[in-house]
Amino acid sequence: MFPFFPAPDLVRLLRESRTVAVVGLSLNPQRPSHQVARFLQETGYQIIPVNPGYNEILGEPCWPDLLSVPLSVDIVDIFRKPEEVEPIVREAIVVKAKLIWMQQGIINKAAAQLAEQAGLTVVMDRCLKVELARLHH
Repeated sequence: MFPFFPAPDLVRLLRESRTVAVVGLSLNPQRPSHQVARFLQETGYQIIPVNPGYNEILGEPCWPDLLSVPLSVDIVDIFRKPEEVEPIVREAIVVKAKLIWMQQGIINKAAAQLAEQAGLTVVMDRCLKVELARLHH
């Protein structure tokens, strides 16, 4: 787990990654998940919306869970309550994601440990949009 940013390995991973599954992505443009996903699209990442309540968000097909996604996933960006993170991490391990990113305010140490034991990089309680903007400046 990276206690500070930017760590060189994390920077490399963010630069090499192309696909971001945004779990809990909202259709509402006022929600942080929507704003982060739009930013990711604008900076060249392919977003994969994951939310069982929708068929499409931001022009991309929406999937009910990570196991349903037919594409390779590099980063799993989580916008869910801390107690809902562990099942998402288990799915991320199955689909061979490289990075678990728990958004600002989301901390689940047991899920983070599970991900790290499976070889995934983990970031908790940080905003992906903020950190990427910092990286690009």
